[in-house]
Amino acid sequence: MGMLEGTVALVTGAGRGVGRGIALEMARAGAAVVVNDLGVALKGDGADDASPAEQVVAEIRASGGRAVANHDSVADWDGGCAMVRQAIDAFGRIDAVVNNAGNLRDMLFHKMGPDDFDAVLGVHLRGSFNTSRAAAPIFKEQGSGAFVHMTSTSGLIGNLGQANYSAAKLGVVGLSKSIAIDMQRFGVRSNAVAPFAWTRMVSSIPNETPEQQKRVAGLKKLVAEKIAPFVVALCSDAGKAVTGQIFGVRNNEIYLFSQPRPIRTAHTAEGWTAEAIADRVFDQFANDFYPLHKSGDVFTWDPV
Repeated sequence: MGMLEGTVALVTGAGRGVGRGIALEMARAGAAVVVNDLGVALKGDGADDASPAEQVVAEIRASGGRAVANHDSVADWDGGCAMVRQAIDAFGRIDAVVNNAGNLRDMLFHKMGPDDFDAVLGVHLRGSFNTSRAAAPIFKEQGSGAFVHMTSTSGLIGNLGQANYSAAKLGVVGLSKSIAIDMQRFGVRSNAVAPFAWTRMVSSIPNETPEQQKRVAGLKKLVAEKIAPFVVALCSDAGKAVTGQIFGVRNNEIYLFSQPRPIRTAHTAEGWTAEAIADRVFDQFANDFYPLHKSGDVFTWDPV
């Protein structure tokens, strides 16, 4: 008996990379899987390959598991609802939603247009809402269910040229926490995971300067399949008490991230004026200001 025996999971963006690894591992753990993938280009527009979802389904079935392919878009409300309905129609229930689908349209903020911003938020943030909201009434009625949303250190810490992606991924954290709070009473949990992995998503990183080449060389050591066991554990009965948290998985390392809390306060009985704030508060807080770190400035050691 696997940890997910008798359960049904929807995994979005599961045709390649991290999503593929999760779908395969969930099937090995006994879950029936709806394998969602559009089969589009990295930017999320235009056809790339319509077969990744079917290929993953074929792998699962060849190993004796159960799976169906889905090609709906998470960015579309009807598409998100259709994925959940397909799980019910094909397997009779749904127990877990893994929001992994993503796209990239990297560029410096002062060059970014509204279409590039909206396209990335549409997949990552609205997409996570669409599929989660579609499953929420079912989870509520059955008194159980697990949401796992993929965030990123680009949102948690920061990265160059990713204002759209960073905003979406930090928004996913807020969405996950709100779901956890709102649905705790129904036995439903929601968590966010920042995956470190060399996939098609990160393979678009520039690789021209020596600094960029060093960064890419480090990223290539990050194995996409390493994310999957943690997601399986979160979605299993063993993870029932875990909700509202932010995790990271980097090869054999697992992180629990902090969440924003006040670290310094300033008070005056007379109330603040702008001049008093400028004179007293900024200097008082300065030692605790966060520098403009990028993700690579924080995770400086080689993955293990």
